[in-house]
Amino acid sequence: MKPRTRALLAAALFLAALPAAQAHPGHDEVMGLAGGFAHPFSGWDHLLAMLAVGYWAAQLRAPRLMSAAFLAAMALGALAGGWTGPIPGIEQAVAASVLVAGLLIARQVRMPAAAGAALAGVFALLHGAAHGAEMPATAGALAYGCGFIAATALLLSAGIAAGSLARRLPARASTAPGWLVAAAGIVLLAVSA
Repeated sequence: MKPRTRALLAAALFLAALPAAQAHPGHDEVMGLAGGFAHPFSGWDHLLAMLAVGYWAAQLRAPRLMSAAFLAAMALGALAGGWTGPIPGIEQAVAASVLVAGLLIARQVRMPAAAGAALAGVFALLHGAAHGAEMPATAGALAYGCGFIAATALLLSAGIAAGSLARRLPARASTAPGWLVAAAGIVLLAVSA
């Protein structure tokens, strides 16, 4: 087995063993700004997707546009998710967005910045809808929403920083995080099925 294949398999098995990879338990105890801020850190799906979108935005050299599109679409998705409640299949769609984001990084997919922002917006709508649907009724929607938007901005910034630093690396090394995220997406899809 090739070293890269072993590393991907090890990462996938590690993520599969983590209980945090399954949905987002325990949201009923958190409220307000702090609860909203903590939410994106409570599940591998949200965490990895936001970091990956930031990383890919750096690869496309469109971090501001893609971050703005992601944050705006996330807020719209959260409003929709809060209004509709749980949406069947949303966890699978969120997991699929992690897989796709990883593949975009790993394959160094290039596209116009506006198209990248639109695709990031689609991912964000899915994640926002999941956030909104999972928000406890007693959380205080505005404060909770501000918290998870702030956490999302922080995670996007971290991804952008990592992607910007990775541009200095050889192509193979700069795409390795994408393969790891894609492997995690496969695990998340399997867990959410």
